[in-house]
Amino acid sequence: MIVSIFNDVIGPVMRGPSSSHCAAALRIGRLVRELMESRFTDVLVEFDRNGSLPNTHDTQGSDMGLFGGLMGWEAEDARLPGSMQAFLDTGVRVGIETVDAGDPHPNTYRLTFRSDAETHTMRAISTGGGMMEVIDLDGFTVSMFGDCHETLIWTEHTAEEVIAALDDQFDAHEIILHHANDREMIEVKGAAFVSDSILSQFPGILTVKRLSPVLPVVSGKNTKVPYSSCAEMLEFVGGKETPLWQLAVDYEMQRGGLTEEEVISKMVDIVRIVRHSISEGIAGTEYDDRVLGHQCGRFDEMMREGKLLDGGALNRIILYVTALMEVKSSMGVIVAAPTAGACAALPGAIVAMAESMNLDEEAMAKALLASGLIGVFIATRWTFAAEVGGCQAEGGSAACMAAAAMVTLAGGSLTQSIAAASMAFQSMIGLICDPVANRVEVPCLGKNVMAASNALSCANMALAGYDPVIPLDEVIDTAKHVATQMPREVRCTNLGGLSITPTAIALEEKLAARRATSCGSGCGC
Repeated sequence: MIVSIFNDVIGPVMRGPSSSHCAAALRIGRLVRELMESRFTDVLVEFDRNGSLPNTHDTQGSDMGLFGGLMGWEAEDARLPGSMQAFLDTGVRVGIETVDAGDPHPNTYRLTFRSDAETHTMRAISTGGGMMEVIDLDGFTVSMFGDCHETLIWTEHTAEEVIAALDDQFDAHEIILHHANDREMIEVKGAAFVSDSILSQFPGILTVKRLSPVLPVVSGKNTKVPYSSCAEMLEFVGGKETPLWQLAVDYEMQRGGLTEEEVISKMVDIVRIVRHSISEGIAGTEYDDRVLGHQCGRFDEMMREGKLLDGGALNRIILYVTALMEVKSSMGVIVAAPTAGACAALPGAIVAMAESMNLDEEAMAKALLASGLIGVFIATRWTFAAEVGGCQAEGGSAACMAAAAMVTLAGGSLTQSIAAASMAFQSMIGLICDPVANRVEVPCLGKNVMAASNALSCANMALAGYDPVIPLDEVIDTAKHVATQMPREVRCTNLGGLSITPTAIALEEKLAARRATSCGSGCGC
């Protein structure tokens, strides 16, 4: 799938501690709900023993997201923390098991769903930042990203005849014939579903399933983009210093079939969500199942009273970053930019710096768009998932993107924006993911602050002409390679780093006891 700024980088708007867990699982659940036509008697969820999910699915929101999706809820729905109990209350039998499956991806969901009428199986992976891919459906190898309308057809007719007729009568993005164990399934990807009037021509059709898009920007037929790497973008501009935000707008216009006004307007909407979340965080948040309480309010008071070291705009950045992290940890509404675990560094830094410079929301939106294009280059070449790449994939990406965004706020050049991004990412390579007590709070809070501070430093260095030396694409590729050298234990598995300190283990036990007392279902409410 071709990366979109709004699908893959700046978004989704969501609740929960982790986009890899909550938002991706919710999107998987929504596809399953349509596949089963909202009818369930039994649900079995299996996680590979050597993946990340056996140790994190309950505390980092996979259960919350998956069952929220099965309920048909949106990712920002306030009911999400109680989604598992709500689903159980419908009378469905639920099993969650750990198996030896040998799944290559650490975030793999093996799902079996039954109703009185049918049974289906699905394997899907969470690829980072709320993105997911269905890779197997009923034994058929597929590739579904939730970016188009999917019509699935099982027929007694010769499948080639049905496909030929569909080619003549339906404007499909793609028609794929899948084979598995002497069975055939026709998958039709399109801007709309294949209509009943077309399908009624084939009396031998056994079953038809329709899966709606779950992403905000759908893919068009033969979707293309002007560039997918930093090197391609620089070749495209041919030495011109076109602003990075404008190149981002041009990219998303072509990717999503949007106008420039629509692209900027969508990002302004995101800016307003972020600003509202910052205000909520400073005012104070409450949630039982977390490690840290409300702290940023005191920082705000001391900053206003002049009792902190003079940090200029940096103190406002720290305040906004920590406010957003507190909202995330209290199941408030945040924007995964590029992930929930790293939701604060990029938008917190942009909003704080823009306000310090007396810039308006459109300027903030343009800076976010600039950061989004840098994120496109990362997502195209690699991942935002800490389970795959450690925190360098989340915090490192956020710092890289934020540095380019702050150069944009300062009116810097394209060359300076890219230099800032490269330098910021270089200094984050090797960062591990080791959440304390299996909650995305400690050391995640400090790492978001570090990412934002790093971004500000590198933006100023780039504006002053510092040489990044290593091109951005090579830095991204290096982080990807370093991830392969990282032990599984330090890639968001709760098996290494600070996660296994005595204090972390004691905190996890304390929180587990509290959850068991407050809610016997384990839903986290």
